[in-house]
Amino acid sequence: MENKQKLTMTIQREDNLNTIVFDDVIGPGNGRHHYQIFKNEQTIIMPEPLLDIQFQCGARNEENSISGVLDQDLLEIVRHRLQAFQKGDFASRESACALTHIEEALMWLNKRKEDRKERGVLGRHVK
Repeated sequence: MENKQKLTMTIQREDNLNTIVFDDVIGPGNGRHHYQIFKNEQTIIMPEPLLDIQFQCGARNEENSISGVLDQDLLEIVRHRLQAFQKGDFASRESACALTHIEEALMWLNKRKEDRKERGVLGRHVK
């Protein structure tokens, strides 16, 4: 990655298991589109990431865009995990609240997609 930056402006400030790094290259919509997650103690010893995430870069129906995951994809994974935990021994009020807000975030992102679809601009770099 060129221009790697450590993600430091996080809500969880202490006791993190992992370090998140991103390419500080501004892409379409002012977004960053490539992230890597490293195990904290392995960042120097073994620089292989636990996970390499390439987000969609550019409109999905436009030439030269880079295919990748969407924010919704990751939120759906976290939603599924929390739903499973809520059915097990570690169910908690905090996880239930997190699950509710993730579902709300997914609802709003879906609304944005549906609005763009209705206006005929879904998949295009148009407001």
